[in-house]
Amino acid sequence: MRLISAAFATPALAELKPGDPAPAFSAPAYLAGDAFGFKLADALAEGPVVVYFFPAANTPGCNVEAALFSQAIDRFKAHGVAVIGVTAGNVDQLAEFSSNTETCAGKFPVAADSGAKIAADYDAVLDNKPGWASRTSYLVAPDGRIAAAYTDMNPSRHVRAMLDAAEALGN
Repeated sequence: MRLISAAFATPALAELKPGDPAPAFSAPAYLAGDAFGFKLADALAEGPVVVYFFPAANTPGCNVEAALFSQAIDRFKAHGVAVIGVTAGNVDQLAEFSSNTETCAGKFPVAADSGAKIAADYDAVLDNKPGWASRTSYLVAPDGRIAAAYTDMNPSRHVRAMLDAAEALGN
């Protein structure tokens, strides 16, 4: 029943807008199954970052979205853009999710957002499931400001929206 309710959950309508400062955060994260501490400030020192929020690891829509980001990672890198996924759901499964060849394939990190605190700072929380992140993606420019925002529960549209934003950013 949890999967069904997540599939039909509605995102909050308020999202950060381009030009807004991106809230700083650090979180436990995994890349190819290895744990590390992710800090947005450190990632932004290297260039723009896509911060994409997703409801829960190892669920059908989230698996599709992670696979699509994984398949497009070289295109993001060509624009100098890093990618990180952030979730409050199934955080105990993130090590496996980060290395699974059907999801992240070890190509980008995923961060644990226990209690959806980071998601709340980014106005990316599901209205009817406040402990879960909505499916919202942001491109954060190196100056720490939101360059683009996209909210849609359909997992297949986020990569294109963020690639278009990366191209428009001009990196």
